Amino acid sequence: MRIRRTTEKFGPRREAPQRHAAFGRDSNLPKAVSSLRSATALQNAFTLIEMILAVGVAAIVLIAISAVLFAALHLRDVTQAAVDEATPVDLALAVLRRDLQCAVPPEPNGVLTGDFKVGNVSSLGTSLPVSAEMFTATGALRENEPWGDVQRVTYALRDAADRNAAGKDLVRSVTRNLLTTATPDIADQTLMSGVASLRFSCFDGTQWQDTWDTTDTTTLNTNLPVAVRVQIQMAGNDKNALPIEILVPIDSQSRTNT
Repeated sequence: MRIRRTTEKFGPRREAPQRHAAFGRDSNLPKAVSSLRSATALQNAFTLIEMILAVGVAAIVLIAISAVLFAALHLRDVTQAAVDEATPVDLALAVLRRDLQCAVPPEPNGVLTGDFKVGNVSSLGTSLPVSAEMFTATGALRENEPWGDVQRVTYALRDAADRNAAGKDLVRSVTRNLLTTATPDIADQTLMSGVASLRFSCFDGTQWQDTWDTTDTTTLNTNLPVAVRVQIQMAGNDKNALPIEILVPIDSQSRTNT
């Protein structure tokens, strides 16, 4: 009874209206949401001015990187050229120094020993003069060269293989078999190119001499010099360039009765 009176007092109960009922079946809510999302995306996107500024900054950075890269590549090429140019010189000087340091003292009627000559020298087995001839203990034993470590070495300037190249070639000639009775076999080794002049000077303890011959009994230079100075002048346009110079002291000296 109470329930019925309450209903009659307040009237019949009404159902809650559906939210989408106000828009009807053909509601525009999805379109509105899509438009709102598009507007939000446009607000978050870059503007044309921002894109132009970004491209400009990127172009400046790329130009700076390219300049640094090309400078590094140029420096690498220059350094590589300097190293390639200095390598033959360093090798030639190392070989020269080793031959002079291991020079064998001359001994009359000795076995596996010989002379030491500097200047305009005539060497056995070569038709052209050489700048220096020495017997040195720098030979290496090999299967096809079963001789001792003492060998005859000469240094001379020869015409370059490339006719268009400046200067001459520094050639090291080696004779391994010193006990042969026939014409010795001479092996030529080109140490470096582009040499204008080669000069050997020998120090006798008092002064420097441009000629030295231990086989000449008319002079007092029948022993090895105290030191040898080698000067190599490179060919080039700079005539005032200083020559390459090495000074090699020689410790080996033959004993005398005096």
